[in-house]
Amino acid sequence: MSDKYCPNCAQANSTKKLSLKDFFDEFFSNVLSYDSKLLKTLGALLLRPGKITRDYIEGKRVSYTNPFRFLLSLSIVYFLLMGLSGDFSQIDKFADTTGNEILNFEADDVIQNLDFEEKKEAESFLNTIDSLKLGEFIRNQQRKKDSMILAHPKKELEAVSDKGFIARYFEKQKIFTLLIENDTIYVFDDLVEKYNIENSREHRMSFSGAKSLIKAKSRPGEYISSLISKLPFTTFFFLPVFAIFVWLMYIRKKYTYTDHLIFSFHNQSLLFILLIISYLIDNIFGIESGGIFFLIFGIYLYKAMRNYYQQGRFKTIVKYLFLNTIFIILAIVGVAILFTTSIFTF
Repeated sequence: MSDKYCPNCAQANSTKKLSLKDFFDEFFSNVLSYDSKLLKTLGALLLRPGKITRDYIEGKRVSYTNPFRFLLSLSIVYFLLMGLSGDFSQIDKFADTTGNEILNFEADDVIQNLDFEEKKEAESFLNTIDSLKLGEFIRNQQRKKDSMILAHPKKELEAVSDKGFIARYFEKQKIFTLLIENDTIYVFDDLVEKYNIENSREHRMSFSGAKSLIKAKSRPGEYISSLISKLPFTTFFFLPVFAIFVWLMYIRKKYTYTDHLIFSFHNQSLLFILLIISYLIDNIFGIESGGIFFLIFGIYLYKAMRNYYQQGRFKTIVKYLFLNTIFIILAIVGVAILFTTSIFTF
């Protein structure tokens, strides 16, 4: 072996067989190296708002962990804690196992929410409702409609074909839901064979959505648990969008889009750290500390923006309020999209 190290990658040139001792030495060396970076990252993130991002974009990256990997790890830890500690199986007792979505009209419940001056007036109203038998009428109408769908599902599917895609999708989903619940159809191919329905991608999508919706209704606890497990990845969908708004706010500054994205990653990491600490305190001491830690994060974020972007108080406050509003809107939209898509893919 002429050279001790490779001139291209600086790796040691060695033909020695890897022993168990070498393997563990390398493993613990990497762990200690990561721990050292982790401690420096945590220290800079907690004690010097905005400073870690400035160091990172200026090329001082060896001492810190990768911001993307760091945020992903923290979000997974937080939502894992939430998923493991939450007994979502208790929600299953509220599950709809009958598949019955017909209006359940109870006059006694209605009358409690109405304001009557005299008892006789209330009794008269109740007698009128009973005589109309409105609840039974609605149930009978729904049964007739369901019977028509079950008798001629192909005809009903063709009847909604002229509607827009979204309206058509949900109408077809209702039809497939009824067939699954009442005709023991579990596989789309069986549906095609039995009712001679077109084997199209749109029909398959609607059928799959119907199955997922029925499953979510019958096992809501399992659905919520599945939803929480996907939340960490939602963060990485809306943060890049949020970074666009940050870039627009500081477009006159000499920062790239990636610089703003890294700044967002670091601040979001700090938020998850505070949420994890708050979660542990709440569970150990039985108190509610979430509000305090959100206040701490609000103050921290203001300081981080001041330190990193080097602007005056007034400009920073205006941009702080605007960007936080955008962040909340994007977070709500992201969760809503996740909630909707999860129902159809559960």
